Amino acid sequence: MTPRSEKDPIYGFIAALSAFTLWGLLPIYWKQIQTVAPLEILCHRIVWLLLILGAILTFKKRWAETFAPLRSFRNVGILVLSSLCIGSNWLIYVWAVNTNHVLATSLGYYINPLVNVLIGFIIFRERLSPMQCVALGLASLGVINSIANYGEVPWISLALAISFAFYGLLRKIAAVESLPGLFLEAMVLTPAALTYILILQSQGESAFVLNDLSTDFLLVGTGVVTALPLIGFAFGARRLRLMTLGILQYAAPSIAFILGVFLYHEPFGAADMLTFCLIWSGLIVYTGDSLKTMRHHRQTLSKKNQSL
Repeated sequence: MTPRSEKDPIYGFIAALSAFTLWGLLPIYWKQIQTVAPLEILCHRIVWLLLILGAILTFKKRWAETFAPLRSFRNVGILVLSSLCIGSNWLIYVWAVNTNHVLATSLGYYINPLVNVLIGFIIFRERLSPMQCVALGLASLGVINSIANYGEVPWISLALAISFAFYGLLRKIAAVESLPGLFLEAMVLTPAALTYILILQSQGESAFVLNDLSTDFLLVGTGVVTALPLIGFAFGARRLRLMTLGILQYAAPSIAFILGVFLYHEPFGAADMLTFCLIWSGLIVYTGDSLKTMRHHRQTLSKKNQSL
C-alpha cells in the first residue's frame, strides 16, 4: 500500500484544482438568481455560510480554536477589516456577473497576483526583481490600454483585485486559521446581513420565501457554493507547494474568461484582446521568475544541508 504521505500531494492537487474550478464556474450559479438584487444575494451568502461553517466547526470540535483569536484586540480589529474587504469583494463580484461583466471579473483575478507583488513592495518594502518590474509594467500597460480605448478606468477589475489583495494581506497577519477565520468574518457581517434580510421580508420585497421555491433553494445554496471551494482550497494548501497553488489559481479566471466569451457572449474586441494579452504576458513573466527563484532557493538549501 502506498503510504498516505505520498498520496497527500495528489489529494491536495485534486482538492485545490476542484476549488479553483468551482470558483471559476460561480458565474453560472449567480446567473440563476440574476433577478435577485446583488445586496440581498450577498446577505444570504453571509448568513447561510455562517450556519454551514458553524456546523462544520461543531463536527470538528474546533470552537475553542475559533474564538481564541478574539482575546486579542489586534486580531479583532484585523478580522473586522478583513470582513469588510471580503464582503465588498463578494458584492462587487456578484453585481458584476449579474450585470454582464464576467470578463471584467476574470481580468480582476488575473491582475490580483501582480497587485499582491505591488502591495508587498509598497507596504513591506520588499525588493522587486527586474522580472517582477517587467511583469508589473506589462500589467500597467494593459490597464492603460483599457483606459485609452474606453475612456474609463477598469474599476470593476481593479476593485476586485485590490479588495482581494488586501483581504489576503489582512488574513496573512491575523493569528487565525482558514475556516475559523472565515466563520468569524461571517459572524462580523451577519448582524447587518440578517437585519437587511428581515427588513426586506417585513416590507414584502424579499426574494426569499415570498418568491418561488427554486430561488429559495438557490439562495440557501449560496452558503454551500461559498464554503465548498474554501474547504477544498484549505485542504489543498496544506499539502501543496505555494508555487503549485499559485499556478492553479489561474484556473478560476481562465474558466470565467471562457464563460464570458463563449457562453455569455460578452463584447470582446481587439482592444480587449490586447488588454488581456498584456496581463497574460505579465503573469507569464511573473510566474517564470517565481519558479526560477524557488528553484534557486531549493538548490541553496540543498547545498547547505549537504555541507552540514
